[in-house]
Parts: sequence; structure tokens; C-alpha cells
Amino acid sequence: MRKYISIFVVIAAFCLALPAAADDAAAEKARKFIDSLHFQSGTVNVSGANATLALTPQFRYLDARDAQNVLSKLWGNPPDSSVLGMLVPTAAPLSDPKNSWAVVITYKDDGHVADDDAAKIDYDKMLKEMQEGTRDANPERKKQGYPEIELVGWAAKPHYDATSNKLYWAKELAVTGAREHTLNYDIRALGRGGYLSLNAVAGMDQLGMVETEMQKVLGMTTFDAGQRYGDFNASTDKVAAYGIGALVAGAIAAKAGLFAKLLVLLVAAKKFIIIGFLAVVAGVKKFFGKKSQ
Repeated sequence: MRKYISIFVVIAAFCLALPAAADDAAAEKARKFIDSLHFQSGTVNVSGANATLALTPQFRYLDARDAQNVLSKLWGNPPDSSVLGMLVPTAAPLSDPKNSWAVVITYKDDGHVADDDAAKIDYDKMLKEMQEGTRDANPERKKQGYPEIELVGWAAKPHYDATSNKLYWAKELAVTGAREHTLNYDIRALGRGGYLSLNAVAGMDQLGMVETEMQKVLGMTTFDAGQRYGDFNASTDKVAAYGIGALVAGAIAAKAGLFAKLLVLLVAAKKFIIIGFLAVVAGVKKFFGKKSQ
């Protein structure tokens, strides 16, 4: 597993009410931007990941260029070339700032991730270690001027399907100053030479809906022929230096680009949600430190 450094990652949602004229101008600008996007449906290829998404009518797809523009131009994140695409629920369009959410897609080619440890992982113990690391890092977060964060628990306990080679879980986070808890829902689809990450961020009040929709996303995702998990060739292919447990414990710190900078800004109008992940990075260090001992 790569060596982690302390990365301060903060997302601040707009919390000041603007004059009506400014609100109208901003809304019109956002509408024009959304109208310029090229939404796709049906079966789409995730370029750069050797993967395919067989979209259900509940989702539309944005390619890398449009997805990166949504993140940077609509939601205010810095440019991120690691983002390969985005799934947008048709029931929660980008034009609905109060209810919108999306699934950001990235890919890691660290090598074939062995799943030998999947059935042996004690996720309750892992959670306690990550929570402890989160608490331990809060003084430093506060010193740096960032809000404290609490890893409340699993919103959905990690589950690995050895038949489809897919892993999913969800975390509930509480941040000082935030009006509501935040939901991070993660999917990892394992392939021959790496894994596809599908990550959603929403409010905890959206858990039931997000969980239902993300289960559909699980079924839509496949690697192309020759690049599937079972196509692994031990004599020629690279093997990742970590397993299933590390994907969960190190998820936030390891997400390519997206979580190394800023998370997707998915907040309702005039809500104040701040998400900080220095504490979780510390939790990862604590988890792997105990493993090495």
C-alpha cells in the first residue's frame, strides 16, 4: 500500500443568502451550463478503465470532459483529470440543487487486488480503529483551522460479493458546524489489473434512496472481455500490494485525484456542510500501523 501523507481536504458549501437578483443570475448561469452537457444513455464505455456501464433508465452518463467540468465549474472543485465519468440520477437532476447527487467514477491500475482476506475481515474492529484515528487527529485539524470530524459508523456495512468481485460500503460522518450528517457511499469493482471506484456523496437523509440506486449501479458495471477479474494471469500480471481490507480502510485517502483534492460538492441550497478528511487519513495510518506490528 502506498505511504500516506496528511492531506487537508475541505469542502465548504455556500451558506450566505444572496440578493434575489444575484440568485437569479447564478441560477440562469447554472441552467445554461447544464444545458451544454452531453448526457448519454444506454450502454457506455468508461474510457481509460476498460469497463462498460449498461445504464438503466434511472441514470444518465457524462464522459470525462463533462464530468470534470461539473466538478470544477458547477461545484467549484479544482480541475481533476483522474475523473473518468459521472452518473447522474434522472430523478435528481443537476438542475435541482436541493436534491441532486451524483456518482463520480475513477480507476486505479495498481494491479490485481487479491480477495483472499475478504471473508476474514472484522469490520467492526476496523471501524473502531478508524474512529479512534479520527478522534486522535481532531486536535491537529482544529489547530489548522478546520472543523472536527466524527466517523459515526457504517451507514452500510462493507460487503464483498466474490461472484461478481464487487465491494460496497457506506460511512456516516458528522462534522462540527454542519447541519446534518454526511453520507459517503462507495463501490469498488475489481478487474484484472485494478479497480473501478464509484463514489457518491449525499446527506444522511438520502441514505435509503442512495442505497437503492447504488445497488442498481452495482449491476450496471462490468469490465470488458479480457480485463475481468477472472482473466488475471499470475505469470504476467502485476499484483496490488494490498487486499480488500485496505480498500475499505484506505478508501478516502486512496481515491485517485478526487479525494486527494476536494470531494464532489453535493449540497442543497443554503445548507452548510463541511467535509474534512485529515482525520480519516490518520485512521488509515493507525489501521495499517497495527497491521504491520
